[in-house]
Amino acid sequence: MLPQTRKLQVRTADQTRRAELDLSPDETGAAIIQSAVEHWALPADADYALVNVTQGRALKPGETLEEAGVAAGDVLEVQPVLVAGG
Repeated sequence: MLPQTRKLQVRTADQTRRAELDLSPDETGAAIIQSAVEHWALPADADYALVNVTQGRALKPGETLEEAGVAAGDVLEVQPVLVAGG
């Protein structure tokens, strides 16, 4: 039996881009970030974090939506990781 998808909102940190998606509970944070970078033409040379703003916690890249406890209706935000120094 296929896992039940969850309708989620995914957006960029500046909220200029957003999408309502039906995602599988097996989807990982890294896959969602990669898809956002490709579809929204985000800078590929930057690092990103995926944050569940509804629950106030970041997802680990290899963590699935199921493992992270992401629920239908949650808002996930793709945030650039700022590196100090350089």
